[in-house]
Amino acid sequence: MSDTSAASKGWSDLLADGRLPRFALICLGVWLNAADSLVTATIMPSVGAELGGYGYFSWATAGFLVGAILAGASAGRLSEIIGLRAATALAGLIMAGGCVMSALAPDVGIFLAGRLIQGLGSGWIAGFAMVAVALLFPERHLARVFASVTFIWGIATLIGPLFGGIVLQVGGWRDVFWLFALQAAAFSAATPFLLRGSTKASGGPGIPWLQLGVLGVGVGAIAVADLLKGAVTSIGLVVVGVAILGLVFRIDHRAKVRLLPHRAGDLTTIVGSGYFAMFALTAASMGFAIYGPAILQRLRGFSPLWAGYAIGAESLAWTMAGMAVAHVSGVWDARWTRFGALCLIVSLGLLTWAMADGPLVWVLTGGALMGAAFGFSWAFMSRRVLGALSEEDRAIGSSAISAVRQTGAAAGAAISGVAANLAGFSEGLTAASARAASFWVFASVIPLALLGTWAAFRLTGSAEKA
Repeated sequence: MSDTSAASKGWSDLLADGRLPRFALICLGVWLNAADSLVTATIMPSVGAELGGYGYFSWATAGFLVGAILAGASAGRLSEIIGLRAATALAGLIMAGGCVMSALAPDVGIFLAGRLIQGLGSGWIAGFAMVAVALLFPERHLARVFASVTFIWGIATLIGPLFGGIVLQVGGWRDVFWLFALQAAAFSAATPFLLRGSTKASGGPGIPWLQLGVLGVGVGAIAVADLLKGAVTSIGLVVVGVAILGLVFRIDHRAKVRLLPHRAGDLTTIVGSGYFAMFALTAASMGFAIYGPAILQRLRGFSPLWAGYAIGAESLAWTMAGMAVAHVSGVWDARWTRFGALCLIVSLGLLTWAMADGPLVWVLTGGALMGAAFGFSWAFMSRRVLGALSEEDRAIGSSAISAVRQTGAAAGAAISGVAANLAGFSEGLTAASARAASFWVFASVIPLALLGTWAAFRLTGSAEKA
């Protein structure tokens, strides 16, 4: 059968010849990665109340993302060394172990260590899933597979916080991690049977360990600033952390094994301005998912479930906006990119004003605009960056988009944590601390959104091709 006639069968051909179980396993892996990254949004108030970890709200997300970044970058090499089936099964067990640690945690330190291990396992699961797609699916199916992955990611980001809220309504926060542990264990157990026939992957030139280590130190420095009481020292450590992140570009430029494409740190290029826009805009958006549920529960009396629904407005708007502009091309992709970046600035302004005492409709509007900002712009930014990459840089440049996004999310989680804790959040979830945090969590990142918008305008205007 020719490729043309096979492609005409569409989904039936995609799922034929034993590919259905492999496709299902990949979808489960994407769900685990996406949903577990956001499940703490609605349960952290309960975790903080039991373990005394109000000062560590952002660490539950930042630690997970640091683990995911480090794991994702090493996935190709590990699949080459021990084989895709064994590596994927091991990743599921590691994630399950991290979930068990969090479920059994007697204190916030063990809980956060569990989140870091969950990030490692989840990052490997996601990385190995992409290796499986490349190895086990013919090229004619790649568009549908990646479209499915994107759809599942969008659904998971919507359902993840709701899942946490629903489980909390009928049980306790520890049950959330027991359920994820069961899913991860099932994923691991099924892998040897569903990935039969896979071979060892090509691992490429190696892993950029030095750059990844410096990246982890930079994000860690920002996260540690959460714990410091003085505004000067906290803000100073954030600046140091951001400077260390900038050092990654300098080290990478001279490294034999690179993490990023050439001139990735040059803001006069499409690649440099695109990566910076992705980093800054993502970082500016993290406070809503991390602190929004706690603020809504404390100041407005929302249950965890209803807080999850409110925060879900962001993910729902992201998906709807992305679908609305999916057909756009030509000059309109630049216009939608710029419009999306401007939407983020407006959303932060609305949330700064309305989160504590404003009409709920404006809170939901602010959250929806935040999601729409990325729905309108993300695919177009990614496409411009990919189009500007040389053939030599195409592989690492495409994978770097995910790394830049996750680094921005980790840094943004830590920065929002600094703002919240300086506003008194670390002392406990009181009406006063929630009200102060509702302002500073959003106001403090408006400069980041402005810088990201400036970079988005450069990306779609005067930046040169690398």
